[in-house]
Amino acid sequence: MEEEEFKKRVDKFFDIIYKEATDCGGLVSGEHGIGSGKVKYLLDSVGETNMAIMEGIKRVFDPKMILNPGKVCYRL
Repeated sequence: MEEEEFKKRVDKFFDIIYKEATDCGGLVSGEHGIGSGKVKYLLDSVGETNMAIMEGIKRVFDPKMILNPGKVCYRL
Protein backbone atom coordinates (compact mmCIF):
# COMPACT_ATOMS: atom_id res chain seq x y z
CA MET A 1 0.00 0.00 0.00
CA GLU A 2 1.27 3.44 -0.89
CA GLU A 3 1.93 5.88 1.95
CA GLU A 4 -0.72 8.34 0.76
CA GLU A 5 -3.39 5.60 0.67
CA PHE A 6 -2.32 4.43 4.13
CA LYS A 7 -2.69 7.97 5.52
CA LYS A 8 -6.17 8.28 4.00
CA ARG A 9 -7.23 5.00 5.58
CA VAL A 10 -5.84 5.99 8.97
CA ASP A 11 -7.66 9.34 8.81
CA LYS A 12 -10.91 7.58 7.90
CA PHE A 13 -10.42 5.12 10.78
CA PHE A 14 -9.94 7.95 13.28
CA ASP A 15 -12.98 9.79 11.89
CA ILE A 16 -15.07 6.70 12.58
CA ILE A 17 -13.63 5.79 15.98
CA TYR A 18 -13.74 9.33 17.41
CA LYS A 19 -17.31 9.83 16.19
CA GLU A 20 -18.28 6.57 17.86
CA ALA A 21 -16.57 7.63 21.10
CA THR A 22 -18.30 11.02 21.02
CA ASP A 23 -21.68 9.43 20.27
CA CYS A 24 -21.21 7.24 23.37
CA GLY A 25 -20.46 10.28 25.54
CA GLY A 26 -16.70 9.84 25.46
CA LEU A 27 -14.00 12.37 24.68
CA VAL A 28 -11.15 12.36 22.20
CA SER A 29 -8.78 13.51 24.93
CA GLY A 30 -7.74 12.25 28.30
CA GLU A 31 -5.93 13.77 31.22
CA HIS A 32 -2.84 14.47 29.11
CA GLY A 33 -4.38 16.94 26.69
CA ILE A 34 -5.57 16.79 23.13
CA GLY A 35 -2.42 16.58 21.03
CA SER A 36 -2.14 18.13 17.60
CA GLY A 37 -3.41 15.02 15.84
CA LYS A 38 -6.85 15.20 17.46
CA VAL A 39 -7.58 18.94 17.30
CA LYS A 40 -10.03 18.54 14.42
CA TYR A 41 -12.15 16.23 16.59
CA LEU A 42 -12.14 18.41 19.70
CA LEU A 43 -15.14 20.64 18.90
CA ASP A 44 -17.40 17.65 18.27
CA SER A 45 -16.15 16.05 21.47
CA VAL A 46 -16.47 18.94 23.94
CA GLY A 47 -18.88 21.36 22.24
CA GLU A 48 -18.76 25.06 21.46
CA THR A 49 -19.37 26.19 25.06
CA ASN A 50 -16.38 24.29 26.41
CA MET A 51 -14.22 25.48 23.53
CA ALA A 52 -15.16 29.07 24.39
CA ILE A 53 -14.32 28.44 28.05
CA MET A 54 -10.91 27.03 27.08
CA GLU A 55 -10.22 30.05 24.90
CA GLY A 56 -11.25 32.37 27.74
CA ILE A 57 -8.90 30.65 30.17
CA LYS A 58 -6.10 30.85 27.60
CA ARG A 59 -6.71 34.58 27.16
CA VAL A 60 -6.54 35.19 30.95
CA PHE A 61 -2.97 33.90 31.04
CA ASP A 62 -1.99 34.97 27.51
CA PRO A 63 -4.12 37.97 26.45
CA LYS A 64 -1.99 38.65 23.38
CA MET A 65 -2.11 34.97 22.37
CA ILE A 66 1.65 34.85 21.90
CA LEU A 67 2.51 31.76 23.94
CA ASN A 68 2.51 28.33 22.32
CA PRO A 69 1.49 29.63 18.87
CA GLY A 70 -0.47 27.43 16.50
CA LYS A 71 -1.91 25.18 19.18
CA VAL A 72 -5.52 24.37 20.14
CA CYS A 73 -6.77 27.82 21.18
CA TYR A 74 -5.47 29.37 17.98
CA ARG A 75 -7.76 27.15 15.95
CA LEU A 76 -10.98 28.14 17.70
